[in-house]
Amino acid sequence: MANYTAADIKALRERTGAGMLDVKKALDEADGDQTKALEIIRVKGLKGVSKREARAASDGLVATSINDEGAGQVGVLVEVNSETDFVAKNEVFTSLAEKVVAAAAASGATDAEQLLAAEADGGTVASMVEETAATLGEKIVVRRVARVSGEKVSEYLHRTNKDLPPQVGVLVASDAAGAAVARDVAMHIAAFSPTYLSREDVPADKVADERRIAEETARNENKPEQALPKIIEGRLNGFFKEVALLDQPFAKDPKQTVGQIVAATGGTLTGFARFRVGA
Repeated sequence: MANYTAADIKALRERTGAGMLDVKKALDEADGDQTKALEIIRVKGLKGVSKREARAASDGLVATSINDEGAGQVGVLVEVNSETDFVAKNEVFTSLAEKVVAAAAASGATDAEQLLAAEADGGTVASMVEETAATLGEKIVVRRVARVSGEKVSEYLHRTNKDLPPQVGVLVASDAAGAAVARDVAMHIAAFSPTYLSREDVPADKVADERRIAEETARNENKPEQALPKIIEGRLNGFFKEVALLDQPFAKDPKQTVGQIVAATGGTLTGFARFRVGA
């Protein structure tokens, strides 16, 4: 009988994220040797790469890195996906995510393809991901990366489940004065998911479509002709409150907009990024 204990099984499961049966088989084959058992799990994992490709990876985590650059700061936000929350909270997976976000910061990558080709751990991010997937026995995907820069960059990471790593991540770029409320604004962004910074950033064709829909809707409701301009503008303003951060009622004080809260500091916001795992 192989020389290992329940504690050995638990330790190897925590180290690899592999299932109970796979760990026991590996320990049996390795006669209780943890190092050999880990190697067996990794080898079997590599053989299963092609089988994992078609599987969905919709769990995982978000990670951030903020670094000084020139006269300001640059923030990087990445999303790394796994198949299950069991692996998402595994130390091997969270360690991988830390290396991925570090590689994103160092390489300047602005999309997942560039990031996968970036150098990491003596190889590339892609090879590092493949090795970790082999160890954990799950499909792992570096889904996306975002970069924001400004005089100051603030972050907020939200755990949708206290037992799991962060699944919502936000970066906010601002000037020095705006940084006073930037983290509160980041928390607001995490909850209300704006698409654009200001109404001026909304593409003109999208605004035109919303204006057309507002007019058609009002006419179908038989609103008086003289009232149409005011009704259309009111509905368009409602649209901006949904998609433009600075127009949204501030989460901590809905009587004021985010723009008013920022203006009160004498500062400005210059950009933001928000990821939610799987969204």
